[in-house]
Amino acid sequence: MKKLKLLYEGKAKKVYQTEMAQRLIVEYKDDATAFNGLKKGTIVGKGIINNKMSNRLMQRLEDAGIPTHFVTELNDRETVVQRVSIVPLEVIVRNIAAGSFSMRYGVEEGTVFEQPTIEFSYKNDSLGDPLLNMDHAKALKLATDAEIATIRTMALRINEILKSFWAECGVTLVDFKLEFGRLSDGTIILADEISPDTCRLWDAKTGDKLDKDRFRRDLGGVEDAYAEIMRRLVSHDEK
Repeated sequence: MKKLKLLYEGKAKKVYQTEMAQRLIVEYKDDATAFNGLKKGTIVGKGIINNKMSNRLMQRLEDAGIPTHFVTELNDRETVVQRVSIVPLEVIVRNIAAGSFSMRYGVEEGTVFEQPTIEFSYKNDSLGDPLLNMDHAKALKLATDAEIATIRTMALRINEILKSFWAECGVTLVDFKLEFGRLSDGTIILADEISPDTCRLWDAKTGDKLDKDRFRRDLGGVEDAYAEIMRRLVSHDEK
């Protein structure tokens, strides 16, 4: 399969048209951004790690009955995916208070929730991806009641699967962002990526951050953190 035309370039990925109408190629970049693009930089090797990690986790979710856009990995940085129309909702699943949640609501970072908390935001960079509720989503015609229910159910199931998996790797899944898409027949599937860019992952014993927060907060050791989380995933799969 070949890249024919660049369809989209985002903060972390490029998306290409292929000779097959319902297949795209996603190429992962090392570019890093934070705070809606206000902070920019490079994390060397990030694209390779995010590509391979996302693909492995997507396959794990597929095995558990979660439909995803993953088709096949082409090389270190490129993957073939199903073509979808992205639902313009970012879905954030939180198990522990951190980041913007802690800042918005004055909750100490590290506070464990009694049950997972789901937030929805409007996927719109020019507006700063504002939080919204389901009435807003319907008023803006972003998704139907049935689609929202499907997305919510899938997000909670994905959380169960990933939380258990990362615990086996000695990692606490603090929170993560998901995006979903519609196939040509309207079926909702998981899209985008699952990586240290989109998840907060803390070492279960030390609490050390093994994710993009090291870049956001200028903590240093960003490349090492990404490499460590990938090492744990691979080690787990090779057992």
